[in-house]
Amino acid sequence: MHALGIDVGGTGIKGGVVELETGRLVSERIRERTPLPATPEAVVEVVARVCERLVEGGWLTPELPAGVGVPVVVKEGISLTAANVDPSWIGAPIETLLRERLQLPVVALNDADAAGLAEVAYGAGKGHPGVTLLLTIGTGIGSALIVDGRLVPNTELGHLQLHGREAETLVSGAARVRRHRGWKRWAREFNAYLALVEAYFWPDLLILGGGVSKEMARYERYLRARAPIVPASMLNTSGIVGAAMAAVAAATPVRAVAQTPPAEAAREVVAETAAETTGAAGSGPDLGGA
Repeated sequence: MHALGIDVGGTGIKGGVVELETGRLVSERIRERTPLPATPEAVVEVVARVCERLVEGGWLTPELPAGVGVPVVVKEGISLTAANVDPSWIGAPIETLLRERLQLPVVALNDADAAGLAEVAYGAGKGHPGVTLLLTIGTGIGSALIVDGRLVPNTELGHLQLHGREAETLVSGAARVRRHRGWKRWAREFNAYLALVEAYFWPDLLILGGGVSKEMARYERYLRARAPIVPASMLNTSGIVGAAMAAVAAATPVRAVAQTPPAEAAREVVAETAAETTGAAGSGPDLGGA
C-alpha cells in the first residue's frame, strides 16, 4: 500500500510517496523552500507544488491518501498553536485548506508526532515495548510520546518550564548556537531537561532527532538519563513516512483503529488488502494502488 507523506519544516517542505510495508519512499524525496512569511495559505501553496512535482514524476495518483505533518498542535483538523510559525496559524482550518487545494483525502498532524510514529514502526524505536519518547531538537524542541505503540498526540514538551523559561529557548539546537554553547556545556544543560521529562513520563527509550542528532557523536558521552538514549535512524524521511502512516490509519475502519495502535494500523490495512487481493485473484497483492 502506498500513501503520500508531507513534512512541513522551518526551512523546507518535503514530500514523497511511501510504501507502508517497508516504510521506504518509492518516489524521489521532493523538497521546496518554506515560504516567508509561512502563513497557512502560503504553506498550502508550497505543499501543492511538491504534489505537482510528484504527479509529474508519475508517483502521485488521485486515489492516494495523504498525511501532512505541521509544526503546530492539530485537533479535529484545526491548528491551535503557532510557537515557531506565523501567528495566523492559530485557528486555521489546516485540513480543510489542504483538502480543498490538493483535492486529496488529507489528514494533518503534529510534525514531531509523525516522526515518532515512523521511528517506532520502522526506525530506532522498532521492537521496543513500553514508553518511547522522541525529542526533535532543532529550531525548537518537538516531542512524540508513544506508549505501547499508541501515540499520545500534541505533547509539545519543548514548552515545559526549565529554570523559569520554556525549555526550547534554552536547550534547542538554535538556542545552543544563539547562546554560544559548546557541545559539552550544552549537553550538561540538556541533561537538566532530560531529567525533567523523565520525572514526568518515565520513558523506557529516548530517541533524539532533528538537526542536533546528526552531531550526537560529539556530545553523547556527556548525556545522562535513566533510559537508554539513541539517535533517530530515519533522519530526513521520518516526518514523511509518519505522515503517510497517519493518512492510512485515518482511512482505516473505526473497528481497526479502536483496536490497533497507530504505529500498527497502516500495516494492518496493508495485510487486509493483501489478503483480499490474494483471495480474489489467486496472486500477490497489487501494491501500486491506495
